Amino acid sequence: MKDMNVRIRSGEFVFVVGPSGAGKSTFMKLLMREEKPNSGTIICNGYNVTRMSRKTVPEFRRTMGIVFQDFRLIPTMTVFDNIAFAMRVVGASNRDIRKRVSSTLHLVGLSEKARSFPSELSGGEQQRVGLARAIVNNPSILIADEPTGNVDPNMSYEIVELLTEINRRGTTVIMVTHEHQLVRDFNRRVIMIENGTVVADNAEGGSVL
Repeated sequence: MKDMNVRIRSGEFVFVVGPSGAGKSTFMKLLMREEKPNSGTIICNGYNVTRMSRKTVPEFRRTMGIVFQDFRLIPTMTVFDNIAFAMRVVGASNRDIRKRVSSTLHLVGLSEKARSFPSELSGGEQQRVGLARAIVNNPSILIADEPTGNVDPNMSYEIVELLTEINRRGTTVIMVTHEHQLVRDFNRRVIMIENGTVVADNAEGGSVL
């Protein structure tokens, strides 16, 4: 990445687009502190990510939810336990886990699948479980890296509609995608990256694609 200057405000929904190898995934990894920049400054959720010590990284990542293209569910756990796992990691009480997992399952439309295993779900359902796991701890930022990459077109729209509802409830959403028609249809801010730098950003309105 080079010569990049981006400000994403709290509560925004932003699509990040660009060709393969453009730097989209690197951009996300920098935000999550999976990679460190050689120069410049990254501030995210009040943390100076650039100067962050290694022991602070887990604390920082608990302020965000992350959704991946390949779901990353634990196959030996039920849907309920896959989501609850994120809460158990941060020491939530069993009472809070039961309450919040149930409400989150309702939000993503999977209340009836709580006792199912990932192998018993469709790809779209698995991605919704991934979404539920990412938001169950009420993160202030949700990072979604190609969340529609492994689902059919109709489910892609359902996933983005879910992300839109999550955003409407106050969570900042940053979504990497290569699906330009999806981006056009949802009409949100678009940051376009090419060759490791931002070449377009409609933060002030107007079309990028």
